[in-house]
Amino acid sequence: MLHIVDDDADLRDALVWMAKSRKMPCISYTSGEQFLATLTGFDKNNLESTGQTAKFNFDPKGDCVLLDVRMAEMSGIATFNNIADLHLDKRLPVIFITGHGDVPMAVDALKLGAFDFFEKPFNDNALFDRIQEALESSRQAGKLSVVYKRLENLTIREREVLDLILLGKMNKVIADDLGISMRTVEVHRANIFLKMEVKTAVELAGLLKV
Repeated sequence: MLHIVDDDADLRDALVWMAKSRKMPCISYTSGEQFLATLTGFDKNNLESTGQTAKFNFDPKGDCVLLDVRMAEMSGIATFNNIADLHLDKRLPVIFITGHGDVPMAVDALKLGAFDFFEKPFNDNALFDRIQEALESSRQAGKLSVVYKRLENLTIREREVLDLILLGKMNKVIADDLGISMRTVEVHRANIFLKMEVKTAVELAGLLKV
């Protein structure tokens, strides 16, 4: 999903049209505050975020935020900083749209983790090619997020067994290495496969290479 954040109605509508002409799903927002409200429950009256990001529906095909640097209320840079503070800049890669005078700010934002920036007037095809790359980056970050959540459910011993499984070691060798019985290794192995939602060691290794 492409999220277009710009307070210039003409440019916002043009970007929406460009996205739709490329059959790219998109949502537009009139301000950084409006986008953050959708993302976190941001309250523009007290300039605080509730941090409740669960309400935001990440697209499994990836998300990208196309963000104007200079807006009347909250700037694009401030909006990006809120996204980064929530550690969502990987799931929501930001591409800035800048005027000539805003380029130094956009360059600084790149150093802080923004995905890219385009100076007005920009090449439409080049911009949307980069958006596609950002969507793919977001999709991969989403997959990694799922894997990390599953890993967090493993016990310390299960993580030790997991590491040895990934090295291709058989149950007997793992048991000898850890000083436990082979039956205990089998139990840990079964629990690992269940928690990681895989059926084989090959599938497990593939999942962790995402």
